Amino acid sequence: MTNRLLTAAAALALSASGALAAPDAITLGMVLEPPNLDPTAGAAAAIDEVVYANLFEGLTRFAPDGSVLPALARSWDVSEDGSSYTFHLAQGVTFHDGSAFDAEDVKFSLDRARAEDSANAQKALFKGIASVEVIDPATVKITLSAPDGAFPFKMAWGDAVILAPESAAEAATHPVGTGPFQFGEWAQGDHVTLTAYPGYWGDKPALNSATFRFISDPTAAFAAMMAGDVDAFPNFPAPETLIQFQSDPRFKVIVGSTEGETILAMNNRKAPLDDIRVREAIAHAINRQDVIDGAMFGYGTPIGSHFAPHNPDYQDLTGLSAYDPEKSKALLAEAGAGDLTLRLALPPPTYARRGGEIIAAQLGAVGIKTEISNLEWAQWLEQVFKGKDFDLTIVSHTEPADINIYARDDYYFGYATPAFQELMAELDRTTDTAERSRINRAAQEMIAADFVNGYLFQLAKTGVANAKIEGLWENSPTQANDLTAVHWVD
Repeated sequence: MTNRLLTAAAALALSASGALAAPDAITLGMVLEPPNLDPTAGAAAAIDEVVYANLFEGLTRFAPDGSVLPALARSWDVSEDGSSYTFHLAQGVTFHDGSAFDAEDVKFSLDRARAEDSANAQKALFKGIASVEVIDPATVKITLSAPDGAFPFKMAWGDAVILAPESAAEAATHPVGTGPFQFGEWAQGDHVTLTAYPGYWGDKPALNSATFRFISDPTAAFAAMMAGDVDAFPNFPAPETLIQFQSDPRFKVIVGSTEGETILAMNNRKAPLDDIRVREAIAHAINRQDVIDGAMFGYGTPIGSHFAPHNPDYQDLTGLSAYDPEKSKALLAEAGAGDLTLRLALPPPTYARRGGEIIAAQLGAVGIKTEISNLEWAQWLEQVFKGKDFDLTIVSHTEPADINIYARDDYYFGYATPAFQELMAELDRTTDTAERSRINRAAQEMIAADFVNGYLFQLAKTGVANAKIEGLWENSPTQANDLTAVHWVD
């Protein structure tokens, strides 16, 4: 009898300890499903939201505060003239298929990204690379065509992660990286699951698995959180319901900032938007605060150029394009554009769909008619971003410190004036911090004065999570759901 009681007590203790153990799995909600899972061959932010720092790693990486940290490169040396970087790589690293990582993989990845036929959406990051030289398996030397003080920053982007030549071709659907999580499954239209990689070279994550569920409808996102079907929604699409989560002890609301400059992008290549007077008229027709209040329920910071307000180099240029409908009408009359109809293409995010309706009404008030088309994300990428077949569109550019996109000849809104290109070339050559700040401010002023786009607001990061989850990023220095520090607490 005594033995039976001891056995029962032991079983009860084991059962109790199991019940008290913290969960090792998490389900996160995402608004958009990524079109593929290869961050080196796609422009969609949703790709990095799944794979950045989780499945793929680069030479460097962004920390939660936006600083640059070592990753696969544990340290680096810079030549005296700033034109070459020697990276010292982590050793004992393997890809998820068991193959060894070394300097040859770095050379392959960077040469692939900068190749003439590269599909990398941020090919400009690699433009300054003159050569990539393997010194030994743990050392790689990158020589630049000119000094670049921002090179470690560029290597932290998701577009610069390291792939192996054996598996790169399949990365879109079966990604193989070096990160703490490996690819599990992709049920298209529903979810992607990652599982912890047992052979990870660095600190092991607390989670054993992570599932990213795709829920684009705000009402469905709210229901999924309330029902516990989703543990966290880092970029929650229904800000109007946040007050309900704030009053419920089961949840925490996480509000931070992002790198997402939300803009009314204009096609500068085609008439009548090639006329600065028409672009300025559109800018003055927009009441930013009405858009923020109506589409984002007050979450967002007005911007007057393509630069994040939390950046120390930020210039507040909102006054240059202040809401002034009478000035809009006068500019349209001066440009001979009194009877104007423009196409407004809207991708799926809430800020675009809701904001687009508000902006369409504001433009209508000054005499500009709009024809709205709601596009799925893949359609938007193909038609607007790649095909440049649009007049107006609304999108958040979530890449960090990306004002240099305005210097790209083939970029979708088609600005790229020689003066701005020279300014960006000067920025690339400059290593002095104070001088780089001056150039950044001048760049903001130039595109604001040219009314390249309608600058709306900096996208806030509004997230909801189970109150027992710790380690999610409050801010978004890059487009990521970094799970490396995420864990459950009692």
